Amino acid sequence: MPEASTAAHSASLDPASHQVVGACPHDCPDTCSLITTVQNGIAIKVQGNPHHPQTDGVLCTKVARYTERSYHPERLLHPLKRSGPKGSGQFTPVSWDVALDDIAARLQSIVQDPARGPQAVLPYNYAGTMGWVQGDAMSSRFFNRMGASMLDYTICSSAGAAGLDYTLGVRKGMLIENFAHAQLILIWGSNAITSNLHFWRYAQEAKRAGAKIICIDPRNTETAEKCHEHIALRPGTDAALALALMHELITHDWLDHDYLARYTLGWEQLRERALQWTPARAAEVCGVPQAQIESLARDYGQSMLRGESAAIRLNYGMQRARGGANAVRAVTCLPALIGAWRKPAGGMLLSASGTHGFDDSAHTRPDLRPAGPCRTINMSTIGDDLLRPASAQFGPAVDAVLVFNSNPVAIAPDSGKVVQGFAREDLFTVVLEHFQTDTADYADYILPATTQLEHWDVHTTYGHTDVLLNRPAIAPMGQARSNAEIFRNLAQRMGYTEPCFAEGDEALCRTAFDARVSFDTLLKDGFVSLPLPQAPFAQGGFPTPSGRCEFFSERLAAMGLDGLPYYLPNYEEAHAGAHYPLAMISPPARNFMNSTFVNVKSLRGIEGEPKIEIHAQDAMARSISDGDKVRVFNARGQYHCKAEISTRARPGVVNGLGVWWRKLGPMGTNVNELTNQRLTDLGRGPTFYDCAVQVEKYSA
Repeated sequence: MPEASTAAHSASLDPASHQVVGACPHDCPDTCSLITTVQNGIAIKVQGNPHHPQTDGVLCTKVARYTERSYHPERLLHPLKRSGPKGSGQFTPVSWDVALDDIAARLQSIVQDPARGPQAVLPYNYAGTMGWVQGDAMSSRFFNRMGASMLDYTICSSAGAAGLDYTLGVRKGMLIENFAHAQLILIWGSNAITSNLHFWRYAQEAKRAGAKIICIDPRNTETAEKCHEHIALRPGTDAALALALMHELITHDWLDHDYLARYTLGWEQLRERALQWTPARAAEVCGVPQAQIESLARDYGQSMLRGESAAIRLNYGMQRARGGANAVRAVTCLPALIGAWRKPAGGMLLSASGTHGFDDSAHTRPDLRPAGPCRTINMSTIGDDLLRPASAQFGPAVDAVLVFNSNPVAIAPDSGKVVQGFAREDLFTVVLEHFQTDTADYADYILPATTQLEHWDVHTTYGHTDVLLNRPAIAPMGQARSNAEIFRNLAQRMGYTEPCFAEGDEALCRTAFDARVSFDTLLKDGFVSLPLPQAPFAQGGFPTPSGRCEFFSERLAAMGLDGLPYYLPNYEEAHAGAHYPLAMISPPARNFMNSTFVNVKSLRGIEGEPKIEIHAQDAMARSISDGDKVRVFNARGQYHCKAEISTRARPGVVNGLGVWWRKLGPMGTNVNELTNQRLTDLGRGPTFYDCAVQVEKYSA
C-alpha cells in the first residue's frame, strides 16, 4: 500500500475497481492518452490507452511508473514555510490559511510600493505540465490582473519556432501518422526512441515496408543505432549541412521547378547562396566525410525523381546553438526544393502546435492587464536577471518570484548564477511543487500541488494533432491543491473580484476550445481527432505574408537581418582554444524528462549516476579510464561525474546527460553549471549545446 495514501481516497471514490481516462502532462511531442486503474481509491496502474490511435496502448518507461511518482514517500503534502537559510532545505509545516495570507500580504506590499510596483513580481513557469488549465489559465489571469512582469517562454523551442514562422508562417507540418508511408525518413536532431516514442513506431512501420532511415545527430543515440545510416556532424553545424544538400540538389537538378515557381519566394537568392556551399566545404565545417553528404543529397533528391515520399522529422536538439533558428530555416526549405510537400508522406515536421489554431485569450485573459508598457524577462537569462539592480533600462529589481511547473535552479543555463539569484535573502520566492526540488530549497514558501492523477486538465499537442482530456483518477493527496485552485485562492486574498477568478477547473476544461471540440466526446473517449488536410502545403497556402514558402524573408530584412538562411558558427567554437577544447552537448538522459522523474528511485537506478560520455580518443589523451571520476569545467564552473568511454560520443564532443538535480550530484552541481546564457540568432532561445569544456580525471 502506498505510504502517502489517506482515508480520503476510499471515502471520496467508488471502492470498486474502475478505470479513468487521462492524458500525459509532460513535455513530449507524443501527449499520450492514459488509462489509470483505481482500486479502493488508490491508483494501482497507469497504462497507455489502446483506443487512442496515437498512443496505441504504449507508454514510455517514465510515465508507465507514474504511480511511483504520485505516491512517492517524499511527496509534499502540506504547505511549508522556510525556517533556515535559503538553500538549506529547512522548512516548517504551516496551514494553507497562514501561507496564503502571508504570501498575498507580501505580494501586496511589493505591488503597492511606488519604488517597486507589480513589475517587481515575476512568474517563472514552463512545461512541468503542458495542460491548459494547470499550465497557464488561472495563473495567467492572476499575473495579468496584477500587472506583473511577463516571462518570455524561450527555454525549449523558441528558436526553432522562429525558424518555422519566418519560413512556413506557422508551426505545423506533416501529420505524424503519415511518416509510416514515407520511403525516406531523415531524423534530424532527435533521439526519437527517448523523446518521441510514438513517432518511432511510425518510422519502424515505414522501415518494415522498405523505407530508408537516416539519423543526423552529433551523438550516436539509441535511435541512430537503429537507423540505416548515422551522420555524426559537429554540434551547431546543421545549417552548413542543409546548404550543402541544396548545392547538390541544384547542381544535379533534383528540383521541382513547378513547385518552386508557384509556391516559394526568394528562390534565386537562395540558389546563389547554396551554390557557395560545396559538399567539400560543408564536410570540413561539419566534420563528416564529403561522400556522406553527397550520398545523403542523392537519397533525398532522387526520391522525387522516383515518385517517392521523403520526410524529415526535426526535433529541438538542432536549435540549441547560436545559429539554431537559421539551421531550422535551412532544413525547412528543403521539402519545397524537391516538391516533397505534394505528398501526404512528404515534407517535414518540427512542431504541430500551430495546427489547431485555438485562441487561448479567453483562458489567459490578457485584457485584465493594466494599460501601459510591461517588461518581459527571458527565462533563459534568469541567472543574470535575478542579480540585476533596478535601473531605468531594466526597471525595478525582481523582488518576488512565483515558480510553478519548473525547476529553474536545475534546468536554467549558467546555474551557478541562478543559484546566486535565488539565494538572495531579499527575494521573496514561492514554489508550487510535488517534491522538494533544487529550486524549492530556496523558497520562502512551498505549496503542495496535485499531480496529473488528481486534477482536471485539457491538452493540445506539438507532435500529433489530437485534443485530450485529463480526468482526476484519485482524490488529492494530503492537502495538495491544483495549480489553478492555488491561484484562485491567492486572487481572492489579493482582492481580485472579477468573475473569471471563480471558475473551477472542470469549468475551465469545458470552455477551453471552440465548437470543433465536443466536450461530451472528450468525456466519453478522452480525446478528439480534428479533421485536417493530409498534405497541408500540397498546393502552397503557406500563411506567410506572401502566401509562399519564404526562402527569403522580407520581415527579417526589414529588421536589418539577413533574409536568407545561413550558417553561424557556435559562440564558443572560436573562443575555446586550448583551455576548453571539447564541445559539450547535454541531451536528456533516457529515463528522465528534463529534471522530472530524477527522484523516482527505480528510474534513477536505471540511470545509475551522473555521467559524461567521452570518445576513447579523447579519454586516452587525458589518461581517463572508463568509470573514472572526472571534473568537467570551463570559466563558468565545474561539474563532477563519472566518465563513460563510449561510441555514443564522437571525437571532440562529450555528452553530459541531464538533467540531474544538483543536490543529487557528487559536488552539488549539474551539467548546467557549464552552459551559458547567450541567446540564439532568432527567437531569443538558450544555447545549451553551444558549450566548450575541458575534462580531467578527479581524485577526491
